Amino acid sequence: MLIRAANQSDLPVICEIYNDAVANTTAIWNETLVDVANRTAWLKARADAGYPILVAVSEDGEVVGYASFGDWRAFDGYRHTVEHSVYVHKNRRGAGIGRKLLVALIAEAERIGKHVMVAAIESENTASIRLHAQVGFVETGRMPEVGTKFGRWLDLTFMQLVLPTGSPR
Repeated sequence: MLIRAANQSDLPVICEIYNDAVANTTAIWNETLVDVANRTAWLKARADAGYPILVAVSEDGEVVGYASFGDWRAFDGYRHTVEHSVYVHKNRRGAGIGRKLLVALIAEAERIGKHVMVAAIESENTASIRLHAQVGFVETGRMPEVGTKFGRWLDLTFMQLVLPTGSPR
């Protein structure tokens, strides 16, 4: 499994993975599908901010997942904190790809001097909560019924990882 920076040619598969999560899961609390133009703007915005988008590539060259992070909140005082996302193709979940992407993303956050990574996870997504705990994230809060999708209220679990980098400047 190769983890590398995403490029424009990866965007159709990233769209497919994202749109499957929108249409079929509560991993994304969005109901709007995206197209390549949307993901192109997203890729550019991440690059302009100096933030990575990583893809996991299988031995046969297929993109099977992606991960990224962005600002957690848009105020100066939060500049050392990022919120991340990790998504794996529906046919490849449970094979350790998410963990590899998350570990690589943590390394990227450390490399650019971030201090905290935040995960916002739908509270019934026990696989994601377990994965984050396994790599050192700790639960910091639960917010009941703050979202909705598929006609039901959703609870949000926050987890965070304090990185050994960054200084409060």
